[in-house]
Amino acid sequence: MIKESREQEIIQQFPNVFAIDANLDRLVKKIELLTYLNPLNIEKEKHRFFSSKYVDEPIFKYKKLQFDPYKLNRLFFSQRLERIKDEQIRKFYREVVYYYANMIQCIETIGQNKKFYYNSLRVYGTPTEKDVQNARFILHVADEPDTGDMEKIYTPEDAKVYFEEFVQQYNFPLKISFSNSIAADAMVSNNTQSLLIKKNTTFSRNQLLTLANHEIGVHLVTTYNGMLQPLKVFSNGFPKNVETQEGLAVFSEYMSGALTLKRLKELAYRVLASDSLIKGYSFSDTFDMLYGQYKLDRNKAFTITMRVHRGGGFTKDRLYLSGLKKIYKRHKNGLSMDTLLTGKVTMESEATICRFTDLGLANSITHANLAFKENCNRNSTLDFILDNLK
Repeated sequence: MIKESREQEIIQQFPNVFAIDANLDRLVKKIELLTYLNPLNIEKEKHRFFSSKYVDEPIFKYKKLQFDPYKLNRLFFSQRLERIKDEQIRKFYREVVYYYANMIQCIETIGQNKKFYYNSLRVYGTPTEKDVQNARFILHVADEPDTGDMEKIYTPEDAKVYFEEFVQQYNFPLKISFSNSIAADAMVSNNTQSLLIKKNTTFSRNQLLTLANHEIGVHLVTTYNGMLQPLKVFSNGFPKNVETQEGLAVFSEYMSGALTLKRLKELAYRVLASDSLIKGYSFSDTFDMLYGQYKLDRNKAFTITMRVHRGGGFTKDRLYLSGLKKIYKRHKNGLSMDTLLTGKVTMESEATICRFTDLGLANSITHANLAFKENCNRNSTLDFILDNLK
């Protein structure tokens, strides 16, 4: 009763903040980018690309728009932000509006090559010189032999059982469904609070542990923490939250002991693939770099290339490694991750989150990441690499 009374006081104190936040929440539900960006015909185009001896560029098909982008954009920019009296909060919501307007433009131009590419760059940026140097540094480290838990013997149904057992440690529900149209082997849908598992794939024991700590331990934890916040923006996402959120997720892999050198190298290949995109490489060129030059398995090379070239050029994958570097540095400095788990937030917005908390507009986390409690990594090579990233 006391809590409800306090919540009502806060709403009465900041009526325009809550009104605009609620308006944006209704609009944002329509624009989950990856729902539209994951190609519908990945396997068919992979077969055609392989059959052509890696010459014929894949022609990906995408989900049709379920909204009118012009009308949605207009609704975003019709928000009366001037009614928010607090200058810092008003500025924050202005950035939120611009960020989601950019996302609409991304979705609207999927499959339109350069149009999508330039819209995507505004949201995800380009790999820096340090990013590329870090990726090459990782790839120079000698490979480690595969262990028994790297053998892919588990079906999607086995994965479902594993994830259902894993989530018992957490105090929130887990909805699982299977999909043919996701680029990753498993991913969280923020809008539906569910875990999607890719059909027709197999998993290793290590991969299941990795995905559980990455998708459930971070992405679902921040989804549910965000939903428990007074403001919906914590659930829908702060501007440019990918680097922080993916950094946390890969760091969760590290702390749980699931992260391997092979996985870290995969993140490095993603950076180089993103860099090749910036240099003007075609799909075939990027694939040839990974498969021909770096001798990656052709299925893995195709997946990394597809992730980067989908839509017309998508640089999100460059942010996993830089995000891990920043979160690892934070860990080494002895700083808590709790603020970063309050929702889909960013390291750069920490001062804003603290101010929201002081004003009663944000709460402490309900769900913690269990892997963060104890470092279970026993691979000294990983420590050496992470300690020496630029």
